[in-house]
Amino acid sequence: MTENSKTTKGLTRRGLLKTGAAAAGLAAGSGTITGFPTIWAQTPITLRQFGTGVSNINAIAEKCKADLGITLEMTATDSDAAAQRAVTQPNSYDIADIEYWIAKKVYPAGVMQPMDVKKLKYYDKIVPLFINGKLTPDSVIAQGTAPHTVGFVEGQDSKTFAKEPTQWMTMVPTIYNADTLGIRPDLVGREITSWADIMDPAFKGKASILNIPSIGIMDAAMICEAMGITKYADKGNMTKAEIDTTIEFLIKAKQDGQFRAFWKSFDESVNLMASGEVVIQSMWSPAVAAVRSKGIACKYQPLKEGYRAWGGGLGLAAHLKGAELDAAYEYINWYTSGWVGGYLNRQGYYSAAMDTAKDFMSADEWGYWIEGKPAQGDIVSPEGKVMEKAGAVRDGGSFQERMGKVACWNSVMDEDRYMVKRWNEFIAS
Repeated sequence: MTENSKTTKGLTRRGLLKTGAAAAGLAAGSGTITGFPTIWAQTPITLRQFGTGVSNINAIAEKCKADLGITLEMTATDSDAAAQRAVTQPNSYDIADIEYWIAKKVYPAGVMQPMDVKKLKYYDKIVPLFINGKLTPDSVIAQGTAPHTVGFVEGQDSKTFAKEPTQWMTMVPTIYNADTLGIRPDLVGREITSWADIMDPAFKGKASILNIPSIGIMDAAMICEAMGITKYADKGNMTKAEIDTTIEFLIKAKQDGQFRAFWKSFDESVNLMASGEVVIQSMWSPAVAAVRSKGIACKYQPLKEGYRAWGGGLGLAAHLKGAELDAAYEYINWYTSGWVGGYLNRQGYYSAAMDTAKDFMSADEWGYWIEGKPAQGDIVSPEGKVMEKAGAVRDGGSFQERMGKVACWNSVMDEDRYMVKRWNEFIAS
């Protein structure tokens, strides 16, 4: 189910011709237009968006053009390149599709403008993880750069993150997930239950972790704690001594030949696992699904210590104003209205506005991806490729089970520069 039968409300084409595109654009930005498409076919708008490959997806750009008449020019980069571009080339983009740990680096530079939540049509549908850090009222907030800690600023012109929700949001959350280790169950030869298992000598030369410092260091921290090497006060904000302990552990493991490779891209991780060169590694959920779609056994293994989570969102460049700013708000409201959320959920990610996404998924898809129920029929990707057969249950279970066991978020530490320097020493060792 990829289309919604809801009728389009709001301005008519005839009315637009009478009132003029400029006035309609103002209405769009103010949130008074409630249906899609709106006026952008009459006043062509192009929005330049950049970010990581997980969410800069051609199908989203095509659907946006069809529904809104807005052209999206998408550029996909890795996480480190995205952080650098956001700060050093602020006039090269209109929409920053970045992770929250990147926002912590970028926002204080003044290259992005906060969003007025009164203009966000689906603000009240955003899952509370991004508002107060809690999945449920009883949840313990995980370590690291939890999205809500960098999700709001004090005022329209502020660069300082607010401790509580305000009217001004740094980014509208869009995509997130609970990450763990991917394994080849046909090749590991035993049950995998802990982050420590990646360091089993049996997997020497067949293990891999990802080479993005701010993310890789969190996987390393999960491994070190699981092995009893150290206990961090806060994995997401290590001291220099804790960083040194972690990096020295990694260097020794590398020199002992534990790692086959260090990957940076989705495709690299898929190829390593599909080829059998690697049997256990840091992985992303859709990469596991991509391996399985080749008919190769691959599992996203729940671990007793919990998950490492990440989240991303859409932010507005500081230079946006006028019709472009109005179009950006309309695009963001469209993004959270359900179609994109359903698309992302069917890839194995999670939508930040679950209620709207549900309208664009079949009951079986929702049951499998979100509720952890056995699939009643074949589960297919957004492109129509069979990902799971009837009877399959999602690795890790339901949304509540997976996101409820998050131990830490991807993070930017106070000692970030020192950490990156030491990480690069590890990779070069």
